[in-house]
Amino acid sequence: MSWIILLGTLGIVCLLVEVLVPGGILGIIGGGFLLGASVVAFVVFGFATGTAVLVGSLALAGLAFWLEVRILPRTPLGKRAILNEAIDAVSAQFGPDAAALVGSPATAITMLSPSGYVSVNGTRYEAFSRDGQLPVDTALIVVAADSFRLIVSKSNSS
Repeated sequence: MSWIILLGTLGIVCLLVEVLVPGGILGIIGGGFLLGASVVAFVVFGFATGTAVLVGSLALAGLAFWLEVRILPRTPLGKRAILNEAIDAVSAQFGPDAAALVGSPATAITMLSPSGYVSVNGTRYEAFSRDGQLPVDTALIVVAADSFRLIVSKSNSS
């Protein structure tokens, strides 16, 4: 009987902790512990006790899931651990408009070491300097664009 209680307890603890540890591995391990407790109950005590342990394990797993979904988000720990706001920023490749920026003048708005931010026509873009480290307010020209940033070089006028 002690093995059944130990495996069941470990299973429920793993299921409860799984919500705080990313990856789902503890949930799988917890389910395995609960299944193990049911198998031990079937082998040692027979069909009736094994069935009772299996139904109890499923009920406790359902209760743990309900607590994680309904109660945890209202607790201080849940409020810190669960994201409640939408992320509206995107990380997308430049579209066809990036080709139109090639040849445009730009100004370094952060130090380029060699990456940083530039302003092109009043819009801020991530950029990479072909000329290495460049200070703020350096006059630049956009020479190319790769997937997510502009490629810039020092302007001839600087």
